This record gives sequence, structure tokens and C-alpha cells, in this order.
Amino acid sequence: MTLHPMIAALRRHKAGVALIALQIALTLAIVCNAVFIIGQRVDLMDRPTGLDESNLFLISQQWVGAPSSDNAEGLEKLDAMQREDLAALRALPDVQSVSPVTTLPLLNSSSNGAAATRPGDANIGLDTGSARTTFYYGDEQVFATLGLRMKAGRAFQAGDIQHKGDGDLSNPSVVIVTSQLADKLFPEGGAVGKAIYLNGGTQPSTIVGLLDRMQTPQSSGSEFPWNSTLIPSRMNGNASRYAVRAKPGRLDAAMHAVEPALYAVNPLRVLDDESVRSFAEVREKAYEGDRGMAELMGLVALVLLCVTAAGIVGLTSFWVGQRHRQIGVRRALGARKIDILHYFQFENLIIAGAGVVLGIAMAVGLNIWLMTQYEMARLPILYVAVGVLIMLVLGQVAVFVPARRASSVPPIVATRAV
Repeated sequence: MTLHPMIAALRRHKAGVALIALQIALTLAIVCNAVFIIGQRVDLMDRPTGLDESNLFLISQQWVGAPSSDNAEGLEKLDAMQREDLAALRALPDVQSVSPVTTLPLLNSSSNGAAATRPGDANIGLDTGSARTTFYYGDEQVFATLGLRMKAGRAFQAGDIQHKGDGDLSNPSVVIVTSQLADKLFPEGGAVGKAIYLNGGTQPSTIVGLLDRMQTPQSSGSEFPWNSTLIPSRMNGNASRYAVRAKPGRLDAAMHAVEPALYAVNPLRVLDDESVRSFAEVREKAYEGDRGMAELMGLVALVLLCVTAAGIVGLTSFWVGQRHRQIGVRRALGARKIDILHYFQFENLIIAGAGVVLGIAMAVGLNIWLMTQYEMARLPILYVAVGVLIMLVLGQVAVFVPARRASSVPPIVATRAV
């Protein structure tokens, strides 16, 4: 099979050839980047939080007519109300442990600040001695409740726990940080027992333990996804959150028992339909946008592939209809059915080859534009290579049916189709 007559035939259909080649190029460029975006979203949604998420749920509630935490009397009253809630929840038969928290990984709520190895350091993130961080608060049961794993040092003890108002910016005497944050602050190692300074303060906080991992609350877009600092304190305000670990297999029963127990302690509170949520629901909500983006990109890629395949089928069918006489002549001269089939397949391969060459350039260009506009990562060459392979295979599959129909045209009928 020679290329010259095939290329001469394609030159007589320049518009159709250009249209299919351009369609293949556009599809390749968009599909490669769409699949890359889907891959990034899937990796993000699969990212571990550092918690034992099974049998874990969250309670968010607000008191009605609660005292102010701005004065000592009100602060003590708020703390007493919180401790009453904790005692009632811990007494539930299906509850294993409870800890007051201000937020959790994947919640759209966070308290962010800075940690540094020098007092009053304002150059946050500019060197290895400082870093951005998210602050978590909890008591001595926070590790058992969240299922956190210690990498070094010790967990909080009852004597470490303090309580303070929501607006209190004083620094704790001890903290626990993630190993990722410790590596940033102390790249030489040995962070346990060393002092850090929070939010540019001058009061030192001693690191007593390292967490293996604890993700920051933001599900995506965070510049410091693992830089977490755990503070031993109950935060007192007119609202509170409690992380609760149910006994194995008793999650639903424990969640249903929460409202009656809390209303029995103090009916002057607000608990709505979203006040008691399993962590699975928290995860589902956090990644709702990423999941929607992945599904949309997948749908776009599928539609483009279907449209491109339909275009190849339509154009090849049109060409077969126009070439009955030529096909008949070739058959009369001894061409086999397999020769006609291979002719159209190879012709499509030439068109698809030109399309994917243009598509590679367009895919890289689109990725560069996305990098500058949306801070997207660089497109790996593997995605482009797989995309090229998919487009070439798609072209061969799409052209097979009309090519097979062309190969079945009887010579005597084709020669009469003038």
C-alpha cells in the first residue's frame, strides 16, 4: 500500500480532512487536561485526614441566653455548661469518648496563625524557622476521640488542660504539632522538648509530642495542608462543638441519643438538622465541589470523545459513498476485502496522526494557560502519551464499521455506480 495515491485522495477532500484533524486535536487537548484535573481531584479526595474516621461524629450547638466570656464569672459559667454537656455525652451507653473541639479537618472553619522558633518572629514562612499553621483545641480525650496517632513524645494529660474565652489570644505552655510542621520548624530534628512561639508572641510553648498526621480544615487550596498545632484547651463561648467517638457499630444509636441527652442537661440551646453529623457526612460535604468538578470534566471528556468518533464515522461513510466506483475498480483488479479495510484504516491513521501532533501542542499550551490562570500543576507527559494512544485507537474503532461496509461492496455493483 503506497502513500502517494492515498494522500492525493485526501487532498481532494481538504475541508473534511482538516475538520476531522482539528476535531481530534481539540479533543486530545481538552481530554488530556480534563483527565489530569480529574486525577488531581481524586487524589485530593483520597487524601487522609490523620483521623480514624469510622464511628466518629460531630456535634455543633449554640446556647440561648448564654453569658459573655468577656468577664471571669461568665467565662466560668460557660465552662461549667460545657463540662456538663461533656459529662452527659460521655455517660451515653453507645459513646466511647468525647472531646470539645473548635473545628476538625475538612470543616469549612479554621483558626490559622503562625509558629516560629524565635520570639516575636514576623517573617512567617520566609525561612525554616517559621511556618503557617492551623490551631486545633481539645482536652485529654481528643486523641482517643479523633483516633490520632502519636509519632513521638506524649499525649495531653489532664493537668495540661486549660479553658479560655474565644477571644483569648494567650499562648499555652505546651503544644503538640504534626511531624510535617516540626520538620519545617526544626529541619535538624529533635522537636520534642523544644519551644516555639505562636502568632509572633514572646511566651514560649513547649512541644511535648508529634502527631503522625493531621490535615488542616480546608479540603483544598491550602498552602500548608499538614501544618497543624494542637492546643490543650476548652474554648468557651456561646456555641460549642464536640467530637464524639461511638462504640464500634453503634454510630447511628449514639447520634440519635445526642439531642435528648443535651436537652435534658439544658433545654436553652439550638440544635438543628445539621447539628449532629457523622464524619462521613463532613467528608462528603467538604469534597462536594471537587466531586462535581471531576464529574463535569468526565462528562465533557466523554461527550468530546463520542462527538469525535461520530465525526469520523460520518465523514468516512460519506467518503465510502463517493468512492463506490474507485472501490469497484480496485476490487475488479484483484484487491481483497482486507485490502479495502486496511486502506480506510490507514487513511484514518494519517488524519489522526496529523490531529494528535497538533493536539499535543494544544494540550501543552492549554495546560500552560491553566497554570498561569488557576495555579494548576504541570501536565505530566504520561497523560499526553495515553491521550494520543486513546485518540489513535478511537479513530481506528470509529472507522472500522464504514470501512468494513466499503470492503463488502461487490465489484460488479460498484463499477455500475457511476
